[in-house]
Amino acid sequence: MSRRSKRRGKRETIDHRDRWMITYADLITLLLIFFVIMYAMSNLDSGKYDVVTQSLQNTFNASDSILELGEGLGEKPGQTITETPPSDVQGEDPSKGEGNPPDSGTATPDDDNKPLTEREEQFRSQEQELQNLFNVITQYIEDNKLENQIFVADKPQGLSITLSDRFLFDQGQAALKDGAAPTLSKLASLFRDLNTVVSIEGHTDNVPVGANSAYTDNWQLSGERALSVLRFFLDTEKLNPDGFQYAGYADTRPTGDNTTAAGRQKNRRVEITVLRQLQP
Repeated sequence: MSRRSKRRGKRETIDHRDRWMITYADLITLLLIFFVIMYAMSNLDSGKYDVVTQSLQNTFNASDSILELGEGLGEKPGQTITETPPSDVQGEDPSKGEGNPPDSGTATPDDDNKPLTEREEQFRSQEQELQNLFNVITQYIEDNKLENQIFVADKPQGLSITLSDRFLFDQGQAALKDGAAPTLSKLASLFRDLNTVVSIEGHTDNVPVGANSAYTDNWQLSGERALSVLRFFLDTEKLNPDGFQYAGYADTRPTGDNTTAAGRQKNRRVEITVLRQLQP
């Protein structure tokens, strides 16, 4: 009798612990019934929907839009009114079929007559200024036989003027040679009225400075050389310092092979870049 009582007590305990599932199932069923009733009671008023749709459509048709020079929307939603008639009226080129797309690479009369934005005007003015500067410097180099000392190139960042260290400095020094003054003065006269920033960068080869050098390393030497050119523009030519910046890069940006004498000579340079302030 004692064993039967124990087994019966265990089964009763298990049944008591699982009774919450019945309540949970009832709750889920009631929630389902509730949402079914709510869905059945909902009803879309198609009449009101049509009124709202027609009102919005009329509003957009009657209003002006900032698109297409403020001409607004046409008689049908999505149709834009333009000042020029469509291409399928009289005067259309018969060689162009209905399914042929226009040639996107060919300028149209509308493109020629379209006024330029203020930014486009500034960009064109900047490019014309750089082109004129390029032509003047190139002519100066040819007239003075400086092709082996000064190099000019149009790069993405701006107009780059590269001066060899032999033209500007004595070996291992940062003081300007007297012979460099006429060329730097010519450049200063061209920079005086520029509306952009001029960057001056000093570069060296990878040969360390000598033990008796006045400079700690190539970083200091390259920076002092760039600073010497900058001070000539500011102190001697009295240019506005707001239009300049300078830096020294030592041997970190070589343009030649540092394992050869010609390459090292090419790397010892000062680059003066008239920066582009605007991009197309």
